[in-house]
Amino acid sequence: APESLMQALEDLDYLAALDNEGNLSEFGIIMSEFPLEPQLSKSLLASCEFECVDEMLTIAAMVTAPSCFLQAPPGTEEIARARWRRFSHPAGDHFTLINVFNAFKAATANPTQPGNTEKWCRDHFLSCSALGMAGVIRAELVETMKRIELPISPPDFGSEENLLCIKKALLSGYFMHIARDVDGSGNYLMLTHKQVAQLHPFSSYYNSRRIPEWVLFHQFSISEGNSIRVVSEISPQLFAELVPQYYFSNLPPSESKDILQEVINHLAPVSATKEEQK
Repeated sequence: APESLMQALEDLDYLAALDNEGNLSEFGIIMSEFPLEPQLSKSLLASCEFECVDEMLTIAAMVTAPSCFLQAPPGTEEIARARWRRFSHPAGDHFTLINVFNAFKAATANPTQPGNTEKWCRDHFLSCSALGMAGVIRAELVETMKRIELPISPPDFGSEENLLCIKKALLSGYFMHIARDVDGSGNYLMLTHKQVAQLHPFSSYYNSRRIPEWVLFHQFSISEGNSIRVVSEISPQLFAELVPQYYFSNLPPSESKDILQEVINHLAPVSATKEEQK
């Protein structure tokens, strides 16, 4: 549909993948080397700048592969949730996926008996095939990074600095996927259009005591009851720091936009001072 094509071009423009003539920019050409959706490709490239490539490679592989979480059989839902909570990370689902993948790799690397990996996955209500596919995708992405001579920073998952860098890399590509809890009950209003969504049941925040106000999400699904999937908490300050101004100015009016505008106005003098110091 023409509207879809125009929206796609607009998104690529926001991601700096197009030049003034509408052709692929130099950055867009590098993005196109990866067999990923544009936002994810942009985040992976941004991770080179923020030195969190190892972690971003894992996130990219995990969200590209099918969901690793299996639908628990009737009567075992609470058991499944308890097993998944072992991997849960307070920073959000993207970080939880890294924990899941690392645990799967550890189970694969140290089999105590034949079939141990499959048993480990069954015990944790995880898809062995999906996790195996994520491993293959990650290896392919590493090869692509090496082929086009991009730096791969060593793993540093868990440090506060690393967590912040991962959020910056994610926001560099997914600034169009931001939502705010408007009433404190998990009703998230997306910035791009006035669509309300709830957290997907597989989210580590689902049924949690602490529901973040501002989140970055990987996917929005109408078919699954207007839910957002793979959700991590972000701060308005971080969003204001990384969002392209021309994208922000085109957002429809909303209370969320007003809040962000105040944050941007507050950060502006600080940015000007830093420029003067440079």
